[in-house]
Amino acid sequence: MDTLINEILELGIAIQQIPAPTFAEEKRGQFIEDLFAEEGLLDVSADKAGNIYGRIPGSGGGAPLVICAHLDTVFPATTNLRLTRDPNLLTGPGIGDNALGVAGMIGLLWMLRAKKTQPFGDIWLVATVGEEGLGDLSGMRAVVNRFEDSPIAYLALEGMALGYIYHRALGVRRYRVSAKTAGGHSWGHYGRPSAVHELAHLIDQLTTLRLPENPRTTLNVGVFSGGTSVNTIAAEASFELDLRSESPEALTALVKKAQMLISSASKPRVKVVAEQIGSRPAGEISESHPLVKLAKDALIQQGIEPIMTIGSTDANIPLSRGYASICLGITTGDSAHTLEEFVNAAPAAKGMQQLLYFVENLWY
Repeated sequence: MDTLINEILELGIAIQQIPAPTFAEEKRGQFIEDLFAEEGLLDVSADKAGNIYGRIPGSGGGAPLVICAHLDTVFPATTNLRLTRDPNLLTGPGIGDNALGVAGMIGLLWMLRAKKTQPFGDIWLVATVGEEGLGDLSGMRAVVNRFEDSPIAYLALEGMALGYIYHRALGVRRYRVSAKTAGGHSWGHYGRPSAVHELAHLIDQLTTLRLPENPRTTLNVGVFSGGTSVNTIAAEASFELDLRSESPEALTALVKKAQMLISSASKPRVKVVAEQIGSRPAGEISESHPLVKLAKDALIQQGIEPIMTIGSTDANIPLSRGYASICLGITTGDSAHTLEEFVNAAPAAKGMQQLLYFVENLWY
């Protein structure tokens, strides 16, 4: 088993070393497609969205299980992907989110073969695109459009978060807010409105909105751009706004408040508009659902106390459509979306055993 887990970790490293920013996952996708073919998976293919599919045949004609892990990362293609490793730590951008998640799918195939176990139903392994950022779960939307309600379940894998069961999908709305003015010279045209100043004032207003702590609701401006030079009154500027809530009702209320502030920001010589650039739907299955109970049992079998949680993952799409779906982690780690992202190597053995137990008991 130690050898097999080490092979899974090594595969995770190989995947991590291939740049895969959202909207540019092709090279990593080709690597996975070739690997699926080399491993003898059936019906290996890529769809128009860029997702990569491969099928593990079942033995009993049960409804299929769809296991997915996203290919993309938040890091630009130019990011230094240097990875460091000590006996129990792998550190490098994207190793846990989500190179190890993708490797975990192949690892499951290896473990099933090692035990000479064939699942009761087909298992579709899918490496998805567009999970991060402005990808807006585009890959998973295509996957669910393809399979709809035919699977027994959808299982999303993340490299980190071992011990957590994501059975609730966090609702997210994203907007690009833009301002346009006449602009001008900072001295000669002083007094004209600046697109940068106007949006800075708007952001200040947005950040003073009172957000409920329960249900947890958040607001973040993650990107700000605009202007021409230090001595130019900015003619154009924009920012990207991320709104989230555990409650669809609270999210709707926050969106309404934000839209009111944005609408009131326009005035003579200043035009402010908002464009929706992302919508991640909410949804959930109860803690008493058989799929959740099985996930709990799989963790308890490994001596891990399950933690029920909410998040924004590929599972959002099937959950929002009423299909049984959860997201599970392969190992533990931290510092996701930073250059110091890391995963702990040792817990990966329990994470993979969790996954094997889940698959072996899903149809029974």
